[in-house]
Amino acid sequence: MQVVVVAVVLVCCAALAYTYAQRQAEDDARDKVTATARAIADSPSLRTAAHTANPTAVLQPYAERVREDTGVTFITIMNPAGVRWTHPDPRRIGGHFLGDTAPALRGHTFTETHTGTLGRSVRVVTPVEDGGRVTALVSVGITVSTISSEVRGHLAALIGVALAALAVGGAGTYVVNRRLRRHTHGLGAEGLSRMYDYHQATLHAVREGLVLLDAERRVALCNDAARELLGLPHEVVGRYVSELGLPPSLTGALLAAKPRVDELHLTADRVVVVNTQPVSGGEQRGTVVTLRDHTDLQALAGELDNQRGFTEALRSQAHEAANRLHTVVSLIELGRVDEAVEFATAELELAQALTDRVVAAVAEPVLAALLLGKAAEASERGVEFRVTDDTHITEDLPLSPRDLVTILGNLIDNALDAAVDGAAARRPYVEVAARLDGGELLLRVADSGSGVDPGALPAVFRRGWSTKGEPGHGIGLALVEQAARRCGGTVRVDRGVGAVFTVRLPVREAARS
Repeated sequence: MQVVVVAVVLVCCAALAYTYAQRQAEDDARDKVTATARAIADSPSLRTAAHTANPTAVLQPYAERVREDTGVTFITIMNPAGVRWTHPDPRRIGGHFLGDTAPALRGHTFTETHTGTLGRSVRVVTPVEDGGRVTALVSVGITVSTISSEVRGHLAALIGVALAALAVGGAGTYVVNRRLRRHTHGLGAEGLSRMYDYHQATLHAVREGLVLLDAERRVALCNDAARELLGLPHEVVGRYVSELGLPPSLTGALLAAKPRVDELHLTADRVVVVNTQPVSGGEQRGTVVTLRDHTDLQALAGELDNQRGFTEALRSQAHEAANRLHTVVSLIELGRVDEAVEFATAELELAQALTDRVVAAVAEPVLAALLLGKAAEASERGVEFRVTDDTHITEDLPLSPRDLVTILGNLIDNALDAAVDGAAARRPYVEVAARLDGGELLLRVADSGSGVDPGALPAVFRRGWSTKGEPGHGIGLALVEQAARRCGGTVRVDRGVGAVFTVRLPVREAARS
C-alpha cells in the first residue's frame, strides 16, 4: 500500500511537472520568437533592402543565418501584401504568407499558434516601420513538434528522477516494514488487532490477579481478578502503588526491586500469594505482579491443623486410657477392687464433666468439637482447660463455621502456647467464654501466660508479629483480625493474669445478610 501511494504521488507529480514544462516551453518559445522578430525588424539593413528591386537577394541569406544562430524554425520576411521575400524552403519564396497579418499592418506585434507550411507552430508577426509607414512584415516561429521534442528530453530526466524516487521509497518501505514485522513477530494490523482482543479477553477471564507496573511504579495494567483480590476501585491505571491504600507489607512487596516468590500477604478481607518479577532490558522497565487467592486454602490449612490436633489428642488419650486400664486391671488382680472402682470412676467423672459442660453449653457442633479437641490437647500439654459457666451458644448461629473455627482455634492455640511458656511462674490454664451478648456473639480467650507487652499492642494483629521469633509464625492473630472484620466484628487484646482476647461478632446483622 505504501509503494502504491508513493507511485501514485510520483505519477501525479510527473504529470503536473510535464504539463508545467510544456506550458513553460511554449512561453519560452513565444519570448524567443518575439525577441528575434523585433531584433530583425529593427535592423537598418532590412529597411534598406525593402526599398530595393530584389529584396530576396539580400534578405534570404541574412534570415537563414539568423535562423541558424537563434535555433528558430523559420524566419519569413514579406511585403505588406504578404508576399514572401524569405523562407527556409526557397521554393516557397514569392508565395503568400499563410496567416493573419492585419494586427501587424496596424502597427502591433502579436503572437499566435497557427498551422502553416511547416506545420503547426508558435509564431509572431511584427511590422517594420519606416517613417511611420509599414514597409515590411517579419514572422518568426518555432514548430510545436520542436517544442515537444525539447519537453520530451526533459521528460526523460523527469521519469528517471521519478523512478529513482520510487525505488528509494520502495526500498525504505521494505526496510521499515521488515523491521516492523520483526518487532511484531510477523503480525500485521489485522493480526495485532485480533491479538489485542484475545489479550484483553484473556486478562479479564483468568482468575489469577495480574498487575503490571511501569518503571515509575505506576499501575500500567490491572485485570478484574487483581482488583477483586486487592479491593481496588475500577480505575487504577496510572496511579502510583503507594496511593492504592494497600497494607504496608504488600506495598513494600510490590515496590521491591528484587523478585518475590510465593509470599503471603493479608489484605482487608483476603490472604493473597504474591509473586513479583522485575522487567529489565538494560534498565528497570517495570514489574510484573501475579496474585493468587490464598484465603480458602489458609482456612482449610487451619482446619487441617485442628484436625491434626484432634488426632494427636485422641492418640494421646488412647495411650492414657490404656495406662489407666492397666492400672485398674492391676488393682483388681491385687484384690484392691474398691480402689480400682474409685480410680476408674474419678477419671471418668472428670472427663465426662468437661464433655457434658461443653455439649450442654455449646449447641453449635463445629464449636463444640473444636472446644473438646482443644481440651484434649490442653490436657496432653499439662494445661487446665476451662469453659466459663456463662458459656452458651445456640445451634442456629448465622455465622460461617469456618470463620468461627479460624477465630477461636487460633486464639486457643496462642493461649495454650502462652500458658505453657509461663508455666514456671504459675499453674497454666486457658479459659474460654462464648455467649450471645445482646445482638453480638462474644468470644473471649484468656490464658495464664506472661501477657502482651503494652508497647507491642498496636502490632499484635499485624502479619509477622510473634513472641516466638521463629519463621512461619505470626499469621494466626492476623487471620483472627481479618475473619472478625469480614464478619463485621471487632477484636481487641487486654491484660489480665496473662493476655485476654475478646472478639465481638454482630449476629443480627449477619442474620439479615
